[in-house]
Amino acid sequence: MDKRRVVITGMGAVTPLGLDVKTTWEAIKAGKNGIDVIQRFDVEDFDVKIAGEVKGFDPVAIFGKKKARRMDRFTQFALMATDEAIKDADVNLETLDPYRASVFYSSGIGGLETIAEQEDKAKARGYNRISPFFIPTSIINIAAGNIAIEYGFKGMATASVTACASATNAIGDAFRSIRDGYHDVAISGGAEASITKLGLGGFSVMQALAKTDDPNQASMPFDKNRSGFVMGEGAATLILESYEHAKKRGAKIYGEIVGYGATCDAYHMTSPDPEGRGAYQCMKQALLDGHLDLNTVDYINAHGTSTPLNDKIETKAIKDLFMDHASTLSVSSTKSMSGHLLGASGALEAVICVMALKDGFVPPTINIKEQDPECDLDVTANEGKTKPIRVALSNSLGFGGHNATLAFMKEREI
Repeated sequence: MDKRRVVITGMGAVTPLGLDVKTTWEAIKAGKNGIDVIQRFDVEDFDVKIAGEVKGFDPVAIFGKKKARRMDRFTQFALMATDEAIKDADVNLETLDPYRASVFYSSGIGGLETIAEQEDKAKARGYNRISPFFIPTSIINIAAGNIAIEYGFKGMATASVTACASATNAIGDAFRSIRDGYHDVAISGGAEASITKLGLGGFSVMQALAKTDDPNQASMPFDKNRSGFVMGEGAATLILESYEHAKKRGAKIYGEIVGYGATCDAYHMTSPDPEGRGAYQCMKQALLDGHLDLNTVDYINAHGTSTPLNDKIETKAIKDLFMDHASTLSVSSTKSMSGHLLGASGALEAVICVMALKDGFVPPTINIKEQDPECDLDVTANEGKTKPIRVALSNSLGFGGHNATLAFMKEREI
C-alpha cells in the first residue's frame, strides 16, 4: 500500500497559558509568562515554590461531581482538551467507522495526585479503605481509555510512556498508523498533572528544578544563568486523519505531519549523551522520513528545558545536523512561558508548531537576559517574529535517553 498523507484537522489545549488553543496561542505570541507561585498547596516548606499551573480549571463544573471524582487531574485535562479538538475537527461520530478510529494518548507519570492521596488515606485508615477507583484512575493508559470510551473509538487505544517524549511518540505513532493504512482517524496527544507535593519534592531533590522565587528568572532556556526546568501541567490533543478521509468529509486542514524520528541515547538515566548523537539522529530520521531537505526547515521548537546540560547539547545536535543552515533557521523554547509539561510537553509544542506554520509566526523564548555562548543559535530572544515557515520541527528529549522529533508542513498542493 502506498504511504498516505496525514493531516491535522482539529486541536485542543489546556495549559498554564489558557484553557483552549486560541487563548494559549495568543499568550505564546505575546510572550506571556504562565509561570507563577504555586496555589494548589502550601509551598512554604519547599525549596521550589513556582510552577506553570493550569488556572481557572473547575472539573466539577465541566464534568459534574461524580464523574470528576472518578478521574485524576491528568485525565480531566485530557478529556477537556480532546473535547475541544473533536469539536474543532467537526468529526461526525455517527458515520465514523469505529474500528478505523484510534487513540494514541500519553502521559509521562499519570495519576500521581491520586497515588499520593490514596497512600495517605491508607496510612491513616488502613489499606482496605482506599478507593476502589484508585487503580483505574491512576494508571497512565486511562486517559487514552477514557477518551476511547467517550467517543466510541474502537481501533487501537494506547499510551506510549517515554518520559518527556511521551506525547511526541504518541503523535508520531498515530501518524505512522494512519500513513500505513491501519486507521483513518486518530486522537493523539498527552496530558500531565504532576504539580503535587510528591512530584515537586521528587524533581527538586534531583536538583532538576530552578529554585528561584522569581517567575521571570526561572524558566530561562539558552540563558547563561539557567539553573533548571520549571514544572508545568496540562494537556493538548491533535486530531489526525488521512488526507483522503479529511477531504472526503470536507474537513478544514491545519497542516500535515510529514516526518517522525525516534531514537534512544542508551547513555544515562537522566543525562543526555554529551555529544547529542541521539537528538541528532532523531532529527535526521524525521527529515529522511519526510523526504525533506535540511534547508527547508525554518523553525525548530526545541526541547529547551532550561537545564544546563539539555540546552547546550541540543544546540550542538542542531548545529551538527544543519551545519551552515543552523545560523539562519529560527529556534525557540516555549517552555520559557508554559513551563515543562513533562509527558504532555510534546503535544502542546506540536500544537504550537502547527499554529506557527498557519500564522507564519515564530514564538519567542522569553526570560533571556544573557544568552549562553554555548547556545549560539537564533533562539528568538524575548520577542516573537513574523516569518514564513516551510517546515517546522518539534523536539522532545526525555529521561532514559528517549528522543522524538516531528516534522510539520502546511497542506501541500500535490
